[in-house]
Amino acid sequence: MITQDEARAVLQAAVSTGADFAELYMEDVRSNNVTVLQGEVEDAGSSHRHGAGVRVFAGLKSAYAYTADTSHDSLLATARAAAAAVRASSPAVIAPFAAHDYRIVPRIPFADVTGDRRVKLALAGYAAAKGYSPEIVQARVMTLDRDADVLIANTEGVFARDRRVRMRFVVQAVASDGHETQTGHEGPGYGLGFEGFDRIDPEYYAKKAAACAVTMLHAPACPAASLPVVMDGGFGGVIFHEACGHSLEATSVSRGNSEFCGKLGQKIAADCVSAVDDGTLDGEWGSIHVDDEGTPARRNLLIDHGVLVGYLVDRLGGRRMNMPVTGSSRRQDYTFAPTSRMTNTFICPGEDDEEAMISSCPEGLYAKSMGGGSVNPLTGEFNFAVSEGYWIRDGKILTPVRGATLIGRGADVIRRIDRVGHTMTMGQGMCGSQSGSVPTNVGQPRIRVSELTIGGKGGAL
Repeated sequence: MITQDEARAVLQAAVSTGADFAELYMEDVRSNNVTVLQGEVEDAGSSHRHGAGVRVFAGLKSAYAYTADTSHDSLLATARAAAAAVRASSPAVIAPFAAHDYRIVPRIPFADVTGDRRVKLALAGYAAAKGYSPEIVQARVMTLDRDADVLIANTEGVFARDRRVRMRFVVQAVASDGHETQTGHEGPGYGLGFEGFDRIDPEYYAKKAAACAVTMLHAPACPAASLPVVMDGGFGGVIFHEACGHSLEATSVSRGNSEFCGKLGQKIAADCVSAVDDGTLDGEWGSIHVDDEGTPARRNLLIDHGVLVGYLVDRLGGRRMNMPVTGSSRRQDYTFAPTSRMTNTFICPGEDDEEAMISSCPEGLYAKSMGGGSVNPLTGEFNFAVSEGYWIRDGKILTPVRGATLIGRGADVIRRIDRVGHTMTMGQGMCGSQSGSVPTNVGQPRIRVSELTIGGKGGAL
């Protein structure tokens, strides 16, 4: 990385044409991955990349330039390139730096781990998935780890260092009866060093993915209906993340592209719904020590017993909205300018009996796990696949069903939540937006939505 004097010189070049704010972001990243497919190591690789970006503001105008060459001369040239896009008359005065070091050394650094240990984990997962059933015709298992050293400096006196470690175990199992196929997927991960694999049982997650694939292979097609839907914890939280969470980011709100614009202090959800985005949770997949603008992570209460009380705000969004930042600015890497993003986003635990959500339901759908989908932040309209679903009748699970989709609007869903359980679980994923793909957790206890449109191609069950 660079010294404070060097960083100050880069920032000075960035404001040379009158920008009222400038920021330098640098990163040095080392990654490892192992992929086992059909019992053989398909890929085993390591990568090392570094680079830097310079961003400038002049009021609500911004410009960003980046480079893979982090020599001092190249950083100065990058700063001048960003500055050239902004012409103003009130250049920022660079405040004295207040240095903060957020780096934490993991218990087992990835650099200390041999490739054989990674391969052993992946092979164990493969054997468990493939051995679950003769109908499992393919299994792919991956171990992934990433160690990033980051520096953020800006004209307001931020000079922050951080070390960001993450690891993940991913398994995909494919079941086939010779005519059709179904897929099961699991991807647990943590914001930890290699010690995170101590929390992950490869055989458990591999069998869980295989079980889902085999179960869905023999399930009838889901019928279409408008009925209560019980959503499990973990990936059930993807509905809130996608249909509501993105609409609470300044990325959308500050431009008037959100269904929740101008609704602070208003009732937008059922009384039983409180929701949080918390980047401070120790060791979680979506956690951060400090965001990509140098603001410490924090717990942000978004919805309090149905009332909208907060947004996720980055620096530029805060300028547009006249609101303070919330430690929510993130980016995929140095090639992206940061913007407001989620970290660990979840519906808070309630007090309802989770088994009673099913036993009290005359007919409906139990969505055990969610898949992919799409959402329009402006309207909140969404369409999500249910990767593992079960039909409820007379308070009991009647049969697994496949091909179910959930269709609706985020604002309607959170108003129709009438039960919130007490056992919180989270699911790990990668969230894409205008600043790239970042690791996020989605979570909730088991919840029930009183009525939701269920799409499917099946007939009567």
